[in-house]
Amino acid sequence: VSWLFNPTRSEITSLDSGNIDDILNNADVALVNFYADWCRFSQMLHPIFEEASNVIKEEYPDKNQVVFARVDCDQHSDIAQRYRISKYPTLKLFRNGMMMKREYRGQRSVTAIADYIRQQKSNPIREVQDLEEINSLDRSRRSIVGYFEQKDSDNYRTFERVANILHDDCVFLSAIGAISKAERFSGDNVIYKPPGENAPDMVYLGSLTNFDLIYAWTQDKCVPLVREITFENGEELTEEGLPFLILFHMKDDLESLEKFQQEVARQLISEKGTINFLHADCDKFRHPLLHIQKTPADCPVIAIDSFRHMYVFPDFSDLSVPGKLKQFVLDLHSGKLHREFHHGPDPTDVAPGQPIQDLASSPPESSFQKLAPSEHRYTLLREKDEL
Repeated sequence: VSWLFNPTRSEITSLDSGNIDDILNNADVALVNFYADWCRFSQMLHPIFEEASNVIKEEYPDKNQVVFARVDCDQHSDIAQRYRISKYPTLKLFRNGMMMKREYRGQRSVTAIADYIRQQKSNPIREVQDLEEINSLDRSRRSIVGYFEQKDSDNYRTFERVANILHDDCVFLSAIGAISKAERFSGDNVIYKPPGENAPDMVYLGSLTNFDLIYAWTQDKCVPLVREITFENGEELTEEGLPFLILFHMKDDLESLEKFQQEVARQLISEKGTINFLHADCDKFRHPLLHIQKTPADCPVIAIDSFRHMYVFPDFSDLSVPGKLKQFVLDLHSGKLHREFHHGPDPTDVAPGQPIQDLASSPPESSFQKLAPSEHRYTLLREKDEL
């Protein structure tokens, strides 16, 4: 190895299983470089990461304001596995110990990394000076509004912590003091304003100092149950590690999307932590459709991508049949979908006297498992392909 860490130049913290939780939990913001010594791109990033740390340290001298840290994934494979690191180098952002879903994907330069940290340190809450600003909000976006008697309070600090984590998903605003009094008839108050001019506001009814409660409530409001997958966020969604249930629909076919959203909410809310619910533009995602022998002319189409194979929901018109969509997902988890592609219907699903079909074909391969590797990052998938 031709490069060495020089601790006199910067204060990059090496993380291991003994110190990682303590260091990350006490850092307002931490940028962690998950690397491997043998990886050429890791070697290229190291001096850049080190210099960006030096620049930021000048602006944020308090050691807990911003932490630049590193994890040697060969030496600490348990940590790499814990955070589902599959390519090197990977830069992950943490806030008070919580890993953000969106990893750093900007340019690998000192300026870009430093600007990214400055952005993360900027105030995510816009303080309004007149309640009319709230009445004239852009209702195409999700907004969270907090009404507080004062900033110097536990209630506001908890609200600020939530906003720091979810500001990419919602607009956060606050009204402080006298101008917010009309909205504080029962104390400090937080409301959610959903998209749509006539959509009714929703009020948070839990404790404003209980971070876990208000974070869970806000995340539920800010992050749609059914998200759109695009070329820009495809790798990010893949890295969440959950299989995809995808509706492929034409961009202007909002009726099918609404039906899908309704049935996901009705049938699959209990499966939220086991599968990602997504929708995709048929025209843009022609390649995944080809994997399941479909074209945009066949849309709307529902399919599951397990990251091993793709499985097609038999008939979109069956979407509203009670329990049908849920059973499709349960059949993925039980292995039934994979089994039936190889051996035909399970014996219990075949009518008496009907022969069981033995299928020689395998299910279509996953479309999203092998996302195109970045030229600035070595992926483990590439290594496997070469082997």
